[in-house]
Amino acid sequence: MPNLNIAVLGKPGYSRELGKKGTESDITLYNAKKGHVTQTIIEASKYPEKLQSLFFAASFADMAVLVVEEINAALGETILMLNCLGVKEGIIVLRNYITADQIKRFTKDTSLADYKIMDEDLPQLRQILQEKADAVTSGPSSEYGSVVIDHSFNVRGIGAVALGVVKSGQIHKHDKLKALPTDKVAQVRSIQKHDDDFDTAEIGDRVGVALKNIEP
Repeated sequence: MPNLNIAVLGKPGYSRELGKKGTESDITLYNAKKGHVTQTIIEASKYPEKLQSLFFAASFADMAVLVVEEINAALGETILMLNCLGVKEGIIVLRNYITADQIKRFTKDTSLADYKIMDEDLPQLRQILQEKADAVTSGPSSEYGSVVIDHSFNVRGIGAVALGVVKSGQIHKHDKLKALPTDKVAQVRSIQKHDDDFDTAEIGDRVGVALKNIEP
């Protein structure tokens, strides 16, 4: 199941136009699915109050959508964050009569320099994101799989559940995973991707994993 992780930054709640709302904390997740192709959309819902919210959202991203309504300090911080994290693929959506030339002054010589710049057009934006998701292919194979976790909790009758993104290799049902930064080892009971059960997950997949031998 190909999956594209997209950070949508610059306008809280904008992702409501792109996907169905899911988990919410310092970041808010939205999900879109067409056939077997999925998109996980991540918003920095507590930014600018919490800078780590911006970091978490951008760090999970395969690409970014930066919505620009005004040129201010938050825009500058967001550009710096995407540049520091090396997010090189993205789209800049212009609103409120902001021009491409105004933005290019700030994105020149950053990882955002080659982002597509467009005036707001939601149908076109949805089409572009779907085409990007359709083009996702499996990542390189690795001996070990790793998952970056952003949410964890207990579910009655199931136990510990963790939500996150596979960042390297593959994980499989019944695999044993070391829970960093501790020395604890958890076993994967089950794997879900966008509410469907799977035996494996690979790089880029948004997953929910039920775990045993560990507490969240």
